[in-house]
Amino acid sequence: MTRQLTRAEVPVEQTWRLEDLYPTQADWERELEEIRAAASRVTQFRGRLGEGAGVLLACLQEYEQLRERLARAGIYATLRFSSDGSDPENQAVRAKAQALMAQMGATLSFVQSELLALPEGTVERYLAEEPGLAPFRRWLEQVLAMRPHTLHPETEKVLAALSEVTGAPYAIYTQVKAGDMRFDPIKVDGEEIPVTFAGYEGRLERCADAAVRRAAFRSFSAGLRRYQHTLAATFATEVKKNVVLARLRGFASATHMLLHPQEVPIEVYHNLLDVIRSELAPHMRRYARLRRRVLGLDRLYYCDIEAPLDPEYDPQVSFDEGRQILLDGLAVMGPEYIEIVRTALTDRWIDWCDNVGKSTGAFCSSPYGAHPYILITWTGTMRNVMTLAHELGHACHLTLAQRNQSFLNFRPSTFFIEAPSTMNELLVAQHILRGTQDTRMRRWVIMQLLATYHHNFVRHLLEGELQRRIYALAEEGKPITAVTLSETKGAILEEFWGGEVEIDDDAKLTWMRQPHYYMGLYPYTYSAGLTISTAAAQAIREEGQPAVGRWLKVLKAGGTLKPLDLAKMAGVDLSSPEPIRAAVAFVGSLVDELEQSF
Repeated sequence: MTRQLTRAEVPVEQTWRLEDLYPTQADWERELEEIRAAASRVTQFRGRLGEGAGVLLACLQEYEQLRERLARAGIYATLRFSSDGSDPENQAVRAKAQALMAQMGATLSFVQSELLALPEGTVERYLAEEPGLAPFRRWLEQVLAMRPHTLHPETEKVLAALSEVTGAPYAIYTQVKAGDMRFDPIKVDGEEIPVTFAGYEGRLERCADAAVRRAAFRSFSAGLRRYQHTLAATFATEVKKNVVLARLRGFASATHMLLHPQEVPIEVYHNLLDVIRSELAPHMRRYARLRRRVLGLDRLYYCDIEAPLDPEYDPQVSFDEGRQILLDGLAVMGPEYIEIVRTALTDRWIDWCDNVGKSTGAFCSSPYGAHPYILITWTGTMRNVMTLAHELGHACHLTLAQRNQSFLNFRPSTFFIEAPSTMNELLVAQHILRGTQDTRMRRWVIMQLLATYHHNFVRHLLEGELQRRIYALAEEGKPITAVTLSETKGAILEEFWGGEVEIDDDAKLTWMRQPHYYMGLYPYTYSAGLTISTAAAQAIREEGQPAVGRWLKVLKAGGTLKPLDLAKMAGVDLSSPEPIRAAVAFVGSLVDELEQSF
């Protein structure tokens, strides 16, 4: 195994081109100063929003433009840090951006505060009087929905000014992961194998050799354990912050507060967690039994649940080969969509190298007015192809939304955001299955699909269940410690796997692996997105172009509709548990076919 490269050693063609955002860091620094100066174009309207519809329109036009520039500057800093969080210069860039975000958040907070202080019916009257306000209607309605939960304008200004502090739990978590965590190499048959966060999650976790896989998990868990009290403190602080803010704002609970911006009824949230946990568990336990039998293991440990069942059939895929599979698999979406995919794959929108300090996992960031950026660590497996399909789903979605919506309207609710990404995974899998009757290849694709459902319906859903339980404890005033988090996570895993998977102390540390706990109630939304995309992909398979047309219309709508309305536009009614049950049944059918193939 070769040592991990530094960022400077990575071939430039494997990195994203940040010059498309700002030609140089000096240009970015200059933009920060210009943003500060441009704030006066918004603050000139302070105290004047009650003067009339024309004044509000002029204010919102300046406000939207400044918010767009601010978001782009912040994304640049995030991308720099994500590419190498161990680089002091990147750390400084992120710190500057965070300081600016806090400063500008406080400066601009008057807009929402003053809107909420206007007499009832004023904004509605303005909308009727001024046609130019039409593009801002949806955003204004979302702001007004916060009226019962808004504090005094000065208090809101103070909270906005403290955003850098309230964002500290996430900042510390990412800093510890990128800059501090190191894992001991393992020795197997005299060979030393390095263990990194990205290397474990991208490759070693799925290693066919049980000795390597289990040794890597022990090393990985030992590395996590060194920071369990630090990261329990960041987790607890994030939770307590939200509990306190929810009480200050008059929400029934932190859960109600965190669901409010998602525009999701609490019943839908509980439905997803409850129906999937109870109805999917029997199928996944069957899958666990199959895995134990095929792998020839006496006991199936948590670190074995992603081991390949047919390891000799693991085609290595170069980035170029992966590119072609994606272009072919997503062609069904039509010319406009596929052109975005092609450009992303050839014009350095994607950072796919592995280097010291690079963020783990994968994400897509979409600065308005520029192209999206995708981070992934390419380890040469077909699973990477599925992951990249997923992130391209985000990229295409938000590119189409940008082309058709304004900055304040282009981003949909978190609840819907994972539907276009998981749709791409399903489309690529369908494409491969259509093209082969080879039993081994079909089996391999089904295992990839099951990996997608495991990722969204098991891993992320059980993270969502952990959040549900931890927030309940915090609402009761109970302390959140490393022991609490590990014991709660262990109990959730035991309940779901029902004794089919051994849940040891290392497995209980998995609460330390994901950044999603610092993004509100994000983890459960993966299951919502996959439920929607499962139904929509089925429609594309059965109807063809009419269903594709509906889906593209949904993508172009961006954030102009509430998430349940977007789902309905795609033909999925999530106010009922039936689409959830249908998606779970589809997973059961995949397990059926896999059992027959072995």
